[in-house]
Amino acid sequence: MRFLYLASQSPRRCQLLEQIGVRHELLLPDAHEDTEALERLLPDEAPDDYVLRVTLAKLAAARARLLARGLPAAPILCADTTVALGPRIFGKPADDEDAALMLQALSGQTHRVLTAVALAEAPHAAFAPQCVLQVSAVRFRQLGSDEIVRYVASGESQGKAGAYAIQSQAAAWVEHIEGSYSGVMGLPLFETAEVLRGVGWSF
Repeated sequence: MRFLYLASQSPRRCQLLEQIGVRHELLLPDAHEDTEALERLLPDEAPDDYVLRVTLAKLAAARARLLARGLPAAPILCADTTVALGPRIFGKPADDEDAALMLQALSGQTHRVLTAVALAEAPHAAFAPQCVLQVSAVRFRQLGSDEIVRYVASGESQGKAGAYAIQSQAAAWVEHIEGSYSGVMGLPLFETAEVLRGVGWSF
């Protein structure tokens, strides 16, 4: 297999795929697509159910996009990441105030970072995607309010589930991590490689 389509706007996912030598092309939404609608939380939805549902919805949308554009057939890879503290889901903050509230809630706590990865082997085949879920536990030390203000002001919080990026200065807050560092970044490489091997990809 020469390449796959990555249906993600995350530069981190691109970098992670490059790290394991996976050639890819971006398959991004058209201007008319309401991508935010796919990420809306349903009432009483559990974090695991949420991230799996959103990832599969993104994959279905990407498949339809590829077919509509008449692009060459290739596997399509999607992923979604969310942060949860108990049953509470922390998505992307709406604004700086929302980001600060999220970080205050995570301060001194152990939270979960859930990343689902889904792969459609070929868009023209029967749509039977493979999907895996990776869950990591991350513990933050107690954060000072001034630290939170400075971090939010840096702009790093925006567009990030849980209002932080572990590869940024927020790494200095992490007392302990159990799971997958790349999964916390947005694409668990072990699980991704296993899914790709399952459809004949060699590394």
